[in-house]
Order: sequence, then structure tokens, then C-alpha cells
Amino acid sequence: MTTRKRPAHKGRRSIRNWSHTHLSVYFLLIASGLTLFIGSILYIFIALNLPGIKSLASYQPPATTEIRARDNTVVKRIYRQNRHVIPINKMPDLLPRAFVAAEDARFYQHPGVDGWSIIRALIHNVKKGRRGQGGSTITQQVARSLLLTPEKTYTRKIKEAILAYRIDKVLSKKEILHIYLNQIYLGEGAYGVEAAARTYFGKKAANLSLAEFSLLAGLPQAPSRYSPFKNYQMAKTRQAYVLNRMAEEGFITDSLAKKAYRQPLLWGTPHDEFKDAAYFLQHVSNYISRQYGDQALQEAGLSIKTTIDLQLQQQATRAVRKGIAQWAARHPQKKHGLPQAALIAVENKTGNILAMVGGHNFENSQFNRASQARRQPGSAFKPVIFAAALELGLTPASIIVDEPLHLGTTSSRDEWVPSNFSGKHYGPTTLCAALVHSRNIVAIKLLQNLGIDPVTRLAANLGIQSKLKPNLSLALGSSEVSLLELTSAYSAFANQGEFIKPEFIVSIHDRHGKILEKEKRYSTKIISKESAYQVTYMLQAAIKEGTGKNAKGLKSESAGKTGTTDNYVDAWFIGYSPTITTGVWMGFDREYSLGNQETGGKACAPIWLDFMRYATNNEKNRTFSIPENILFLPYDKINGQLNPANRDRASWLPFHKDHLSKSVAISSGADSSTHPGPGK
Repeated sequence: MTTRKRPAHKGRRSIRNWSHTHLSVYFLLIASGLTLFIGSILYIFIALNLPGIKSLASYQPPATTEIRARDNTVVKRIYRQNRHVIPINKMPDLLPRAFVAAEDARFYQHPGVDGWSIIRALIHNVKKGRRGQGGSTITQQVARSLLLTPEKTYTRKIKEAILAYRIDKVLSKKEILHIYLNQIYLGEGAYGVEAAARTYFGKKAANLSLAEFSLLAGLPQAPSRYSPFKNYQMAKTRQAYVLNRMAEEGFITDSLAKKAYRQPLLWGTPHDEFKDAAYFLQHVSNYISRQYGDQALQEAGLSIKTTIDLQLQQQATRAVRKGIAQWAARHPQKKHGLPQAALIAVENKTGNILAMVGGHNFENSQFNRASQARRQPGSAFKPVIFAAALELGLTPASIIVDEPLHLGTTSSRDEWVPSNFSGKHYGPTTLCAALVHSRNIVAIKLLQNLGIDPVTRLAANLGIQSKLKPNLSLALGSSEVSLLELTSAYSAFANQGEFIKPEFIVSIHDRHGKILEKEKRYSTKIISKESAYQVTYMLQAAIKEGTGKNAKGLKSESAGKTGTTDNYVDAWFIGYSPTITTGVWMGFDREYSLGNQETGGKACAPIWLDFMRYATNNEKNRTFSIPENILFLPYDKINGQLNPANRDRASWLPFHKDHLSKSVAISSGADSSTHPGPGK
């Protein structure tokens, strides 16, 4: 009988195995605990430094401000980030799904973080030996874009995941997509699908086709690399990927995907700022900055509709440059370089600024000579004085003697001896003839008799806010004013005495469409319609037979006045048709002489005519309205008497019915007085 030998130390091995197993479990538990503990500490440490997500509920990213012309054409975009925020319902139905298919197929299933995507990205990165795929969901991209820095670190990835999970708990999937589709950078300076649609295809996102928005949906991964403007073939490859993913997810059919891929793509033309309107756009931008601040101008997404007429603006720029070129041809030896010139055009019935040229080259000088410069207007100021005289009861036939005039003290050093441009004196002169031929002596004597205050009050009421010198040199336009001020003042004569404050903005809307400003027409009756018409009639004669002859040639009636300062430093011409008032100035910034005989009639009237021919092309035979209380009567050009016996030297002028008796009284004995003046 044989006996079995028991296995040696069997009990000891069992004990040892049991001990090893339990020891491993202990170590695993300890390691897990430590990992959990360290992870919790790390989570708490990271979570404590995370930004809040409340701001996402009222998503207000920087958006593009657009300045538009009167016909709604966008003429300038101002932004820090080119973005136009639009709601989901303003996008094609399939557009959000195209981005979901390309960027985050499980977007509607995961809680902000997709574990499978993270594992897949980790495996891919380990195989490649570098950080390539990130596994970020759309929600994580929102968190990174709005709340975190773009640095590529594991700490940032953890923060991103935590924030994405929190965002998913607070916002709906639609709200998250709304933020994502308006926030994402899509290349070529475009943020969000609306800006991208306008940049790449020249249309709004609402009008994009499947072929177009599937191409956009392929851009977020590498906007520069996949830009169709830079690498069309790579963009098409990426588009094919998006369309295939949409078909795989059941968003579209295979046949629809193939059709969209084959569809030709028509690119939008790059937006080019209207350089001809640079001075006007600067004027608008400066106003917005003053009223709302620079940040609002660059980030608030304002929509600003202006009064600018792009065709008129283009013609104004051409006319100014042509006028400067003509001056240069007359002065081949240009001692001080090409002078500057400015033009401003105002619509009479609205006060809207239709065109503004502040100089001949905005890139070389941004100083706006139409609105910012203050220069002496010379005789262009005289109509304001004559209008004040008519309001006080004088008539175009009132007589003032044009004769040598000595003003000031007896000391030759303090004495002022003004003269006419011609150097001659013409004796008894009607107000009409004095304005038509720009007689300085008559203007001075007229101001002397009226007094300074009535003229400065009228000027202020006509919108001239520049400070006027309270002396008789005011009659010769010695006080500096802006072209905008004086042009707007003239428009009151065209408007039958009603001054309308010049406007350059029609409306301002915020990004939500709320009206911040709307055009307000400030109009005030400044002088009677009869006085306004009499000024107009005299200024018509100035173009027909006076100093403004070079402005003759419009199809409609026109009226205007020249202005020239001492030594030909400043040249002006301001005139109007029944619909538009336009002012032109030419001169050097440093107040050098424009050259001998460079008067307002020679330097500026041709610019005015060139522009106004275009601006009034459709106004053939349009005339100025004649008020009911105006009577045309014959008068003696020598003594101003009405119904003269000598009809050979009679002329006709417009008279206000209520001023007829005073007119006769003023005329009587006028030619026998050394200083007749108004009122005698």
C-alpha cells in the first residue's frame, strides 16, 4: 500500500496568494483614493479660478458698425471684429446641422463634453506622437472662445471641459449654437456665419445655398488653410467632407450632397470703402465717437444711415480735382505746391448734406476743410448783410452813393480807406447793382447804417456760429467762417427764408434694430419769403451779368455769389438752384496767395458749375417760386425812383408791397446826399 504525499506547503502558498491578492486590492484602492483625492483637489483648485458663465446668457460680442448711404449702400464698416450677430431663425435650416456634422456629430446627445471624442483624440495623438486632435465639442469651443485663452495646455483643456459641462446645464442646445455660429472665426477677417457669408459670397447668410454654407462649415478647423481665396482645392476637399458627414448623419441625401458639391460657387467681390466719401465718413465717425464713444463705434454693431448721395459725391470729388488741375495749368510755376479745395452740397428742402469734399486727397491730409476749417469768406458774406437790410424795409432799388470812404481817426496809421475791387467809384448805386457787382464801399456804408448787431443776429439765426468781428470790416467778409456754415445760410434764401439745420445722419439703429437717433428736421423762419426772394433775384443777376458769370449754364434757374479775400488768399463761390445749395472754397492751408486774379469767380465758380450741372441735370426750366406779395416794377437805375419818366434807363426789380412807400422815401434826394445811407 502506497501512501500519497501531500503537496508540500500548500497551505502556505494559499496564504501567500491570498495575501498578494489582497495586497494588490489594497494598493489599487489606495491608488484610486489618492487619484480621486488629488483629482478632487485639482478640480477644486481649477474650478475656483474659472470665470462665470452668466455673461453667455446675454451674449453681446463685438459687432460691426455699418455706415450706409441714402440708398442703403454700405459705404464703410468699422469693427474690431468683423461680425454681424443674427438669430438662428435668420439662417437656412440646414446651416447649423452642417457645422454640427463637421465639428461635433454627438452635439445633441452629450452633456457639453464628449468622452468618446476625447478617447479617440488621445489614441490618435499617442499614435502620432504629438498633440493633433483635441476632441473639443462645439460647447467647449464656445467656452474657449469666450471665457478662456487659446493656449494649448492640459490645464486649459480641463477648464474648457468643466465650463462646457456647466454651459450645457444652463443654456439650451439652440442657445449654444446661436453663440457658436456668431462667434466662430471663419477666416478672411470674418467672425460668425453672417460676416463670412458677406465676405465670401457677397450675400446674407439667410440666402446661402447648401453648397455655400457647407463650404463655410469646413473652415473652423483651419480657416486660413481652407480659405477658398487662398487654397480652393483644399476648401473643396473640406466641403466634400462636410457634405458626406451630413449625409451620414441623415441630414441630407447622398444625391443632394453630390449635387451641392458640383454646384459652381460665385464669390462676392471684396468690400472696398468708398474713398470719394472719406471726408464725409470721417465726419460721421467723429460724431458717433462724440455721442456714443469709440467703443460703441467699433464694437456696438450700429447701423447708421446717412444723407450722402454716392453719385453726387463722386461727381463732387471729380469737380474739385478738375478745378485744382485747372488752377495748376494756369500756374506752371507752383511756388507753394497744389492748393486745397472743398465742396459741400445741401438739399434745400431737407437740409441733408448730399456731398462733402474736405480736400483733394484724404490719404495725404485728413483735415476737413468743408466743416473744420474757418476762413475769411470775403464778399460771399455780403448777401447776409443785404438780407438784413431788406428785412428792415429797404428794397433792391434803394440808393447808396459809391464814393471814396475814409474811416477811423485822422491819424494815417489808424485810418482805413477801403476800396472796390476795380479801384473805381460808381456814384449812386442801387442795392441790387451793389450786390451783383460786389461793390465794397456800398456794403460798408450799408453795414454802417444798419449797425453790426442786426447783421450778427441774422448770421447766427442762419446757422453761422463762428465768432464774427463787431466792426465794419465784417462787410468785406473779414470774419472767418466754415464752408458748411455759409453754404447752409445760403440755403435759407433758396427756402423762402426758412433755415433748416444741416443733417448728415438719417437714422442710427443698435444691433437689435432699436432706433437710437432719427432725423429731426430743425427748421426756423428767419427772414420773410419776400426778402429771401429779393436776395435770390439779385444773386441770379450776379450769375447772369455780375461777378459770377463763370457759373452761368444750368438748365434750371440759379443764384450765387463770389468771394475773394485780400491778396487772393481765399476764393469762394456759393450758389443754389431751387433744389440744391452748393458751396466751393479754394486756398492754401498756410494762407498763401492763389495768384493774381484768382478770384472766386475764376477759381471756384467753374467747380461749382461742373458739379451743379450734374446735380441738377433733371431740373430743366425749374424756377424759383415768387411770393404773392412781390411786385415787379420799373425803376430808374440812376436815382432809384419807381415808374421813372425816362423809360430808356428803366429796369425792373422785385418789390415787397409793404415796403413800396418806404422805398420812394429813401430814393428821394438820395443822389444829392454825400452819405445818403439807408433810412435817410
